[in-house]
Parts: sequence; C-alpha cells; structure tokens
Amino acid sequence: MTEADATPDTTHADASRPLTPRQRARTQTVADIVRLGRQHLATHGAAALSLRAVARDLGVVSSAVYRYVESRDELLTLLLIDAFGELGDEVDAAVAGVPDGDHGARFLALGRAVRAWALREPASYALLFGSPVPGYNAPAERTTGPGTRVIVSLIGILDAASRGGHLAVPAGSPRLPPALGADLAAIREEFALAVPEELVARGVLAWSSLFGAVSFEVFNQYGPDTFKAPAELFDHHLAVLAGVAGLAVQSSG
Repeated sequence: MTEADATPDTTHADASRPLTPRQRARTQTVADIVRLGRQHLATHGAAALSLRAVARDLGVVSSAVYRYVESRDELLTLLLIDAFGELGDEVDAAVAGVPDGDHGARFLALGRAVRAWALREPASYALLFGSPVPGYNAPAERTTGPGTRVIVSLIGILDAASRGGHLAVPAGSPRLPPALGADLAAIREEFALAVPEELVARGVLAWSSLFGAVSFEVFNQYGPDTFKAPAELFDHHLAVLAGVAGLAVQSSG
C-alpha cells in the first residue's frame, strides 16, 4: 500500500516533504486496518469482511474507523492494492536476482515467486484470483496498475528475449485468425514490443496457464495426495510453458 492510498492527496512538492505527525499517525492507522483486514480475510473470507469487526480488533469504535476507511468496499480495495503490491514486489525481486540475459531462468524465477507467495498467502491470492466478492467491483483506476505488475514483468522478459534473438515461434504453430491478429497487433503497439503476434498469443497462454497451475494447487483442485512432489510438478509445468512461449529452459535447478 502506498502513501497515496493511506493519506489524502497532496501536491508533488508536499509529497517530497517529511510527513507531519498527524499524517504519520493516519498512515500507521490505515496500515493497521489493512493488517487486521488481511487477518480477517484469512479467517472469515472476503465476503464476510466487516469494518466493525476490524474496528473491534483495533480497539476503537466503528465510527472512528470510518474516518480512515469509508466502507467495506474501500477496505477490499486497499487489501487488493496491498496484495498486488506485495506479489509484484516479490516477483520483481526474484526476476532481478537473475542475470539480464538469462531469459529462461528469469521466466522460471517469476513463476516460482508467484507460486511461493500464493502458497504463503492463500487468502490474499483468493481475493486477487479467486471468485469475485458479491456486490464488490474493484475500481479500475486504482487497481489496474498494481494488478498488472506480474504480466508487465513477463512481457519484459519475453520482449528482451525476442530483441536478443532468443525467442522463436515453434514449428507447426497454427495460423492466427484475423480478428485475433488485430488484437495482438494492438497489444504489440501499446507496449512497443519486438515480439511477433504469434508469440504474443503464446505469452498470453503462458500467463493464463501459470496462474491456472498456481490456482489448482492453492485451491487443492488436484485432490488430496495426488502428487507427492507438487514443486517438481510445477517446475515441469513452467518448463513446458517456457517452451510454449518460445523460450528454452530446463525444468530443474
């Protein structure tokens, strides 16, 4: 969660100055509300999230909490931003830990970071990628940026590989329908990508399949005891998806 989400809007000049004691207190209170909100999310689920219950655990009357977070929907938005930011930070750190030119290893690092965070924070992962919360619509202007950090990182890996001549369309790829080709061309233009349309489509498949594999594990869709080595299964899936996207990697290591 950023300072902008926790405090009233300020000018750019004001943002560069130290926070006042009142601003620091407000920032800390909102951070405490988000922390307790995450605890309630893990215990009760998103649909049962209650600002009154959060206020009770914070040790204040509910009317006091509403001065900082105006509604349950606002709390859900703050939890989304917080979780997307934490996931994005961990993915960025994992990718940055791999040399720039090792595109396949960067892809593996990205996927493993998503899985590790999801398994550690299943309630937050469910809020981001599970069933929609009844009656809640996330404000796109506040959540789209944080929510697209992982795909932007993935796009960066594939584009760098393409510019370096390390990304290739596998033999036997099906031809793109014209309407889909137009959509993919628009994506290439929006992000100024060197990746050809066919590999953009394959990158989308790698992206959606990565989160599908993570969701199956987090939500126990494989069933109990089906796989005794889930990490190895996931690494194998990542290696296959890297090949789908046009990268060459090994599943181990």
